[in-house]
Amino acid sequence: MIKVALVDDHVILRKSLAILIGMLQGFEIVSEAGNGKEFIDQLDKNKLPDIVLMDITMPVMDGVETTKWLKQNKYKIKVIALSMIKNELVIIRMLKNGARGYILKDCEPEELQTALLDVYHKGYYFNEFVTPQLQTESEDEKAVIKQMVNERELEFLRLVCTEKSYKEIADDMASSPRTIDGYRDALFRKLNVSTRVGLVLYALKNDLVRV
Repeated sequence: MIKVALVDDHVILRKSLAILIGMLQGFEIVSEAGNGKEFIDQLDKNKLPDIVLMDITMPVMDGVETTKWLKQNKYKIKVIALSMIKNELVIIRMLKNGARGYILKDCEPEELQTALLDVYHKGYYFNEFVTPQLQTESEDEKAVIKQMVNERELEFLRLVCTEKSYKEIADDMASSPRTIDGYRDALFRKLNVSTRVGLVLYALKNDLVRV
């Protein structure tokens, strides 16, 4: 059984998710919480969840803080961010802190099931909003890619993994916005992704950047 925890301050949604997931074969709800602190206080090392569906905006302790706490304390619980927020910087913030996927609260039940299974079996789940194509490369392929990415593009990639705007990145690199657009477009082609979030995910998954 795949053990799932739910952390969301909206009680009706949380209870509905618990019923839905409970109806799926092979899943078990092991805990529910209304915020990150409540979830942490409930953690039982003898029965840890495999996956936690984590809301982002919550009182007391939000999803970003909670995900970061799990990472810092070396818990091997895989986090899927669950939110109504469709914002690149928010997604990047969650990914930097260890989230393995991101789904919207209005997704179809089939997508929720796919996300849970992909994160459990493959380690990650990414929908089309995050990036339409994202592969984990072999060690040999990683070496080739690192050779393809020049130093300035790598510096740009490190800054993309922060919450800086493209204008702020241009200022930090003492470059024009047009030059920054050139780095971005070149990396889109080289890494076969099409969004900023895609760049961040590729960089983190393939150890091009460490955060």
